[in-house]
Amino acid sequence: MPSDAPLTLRPATPDDVDLLLDLIKDLAIYEKEPESAKATPELLHAGLFGDSPTAEAVVAEWAGEPAGFALFFHNFSTWTGKPGLYLEDLFVREEMRGKGIGKALLLELARKARERGCGRMEWSVLDWNRPAIEFYESLGAKPQSGWTVYRLDQAALERVAG
Repeated sequence: MPSDAPLTLRPATPDDVDLLLDLIKDLAIYEKEPESAKATPELLHAGLFGDSPTAEAVVAEWAGEPAGFALFFHNFSTWTGKPGLYLEDLFVREEMRGKGIGKALLLELARKARERGCGRMEWSVLDWNRPAIEFYESLGAKPQSGWTVYRLDQAALERVAG
């Protein structure tokens, strides 16, 4: 991005919680699961800015207007012996797409991963999201075959742990 480009990337602050929730809801609508976005301001604040934050976020602004975000956290690879950076969500508002914002967010996270000594950066993408898949592959990202994601949702966690 040229230095005079109207794009700004910055770490999220506690003042961004409502904005992030709006963007998360927009992402849930895009992913055809609006009912699944159940985060509250309190939960998001605790996760990003509480006593023991578990995630971080970067906010993208275009000409001063909120354009998108990336939310990430660190995991650890026993195979590399290094931390990894896991991109949980990357979203750019529909009217802001095509300006290089998504790429800028992804590259910002790649820089953070390198600076923090991460051995890799990973994320998941929905099978039907061809624009995202093509974008990621254009950057050199490779799909991982032979792995299936499993999840214990809240009810299953309660049942198994309880």
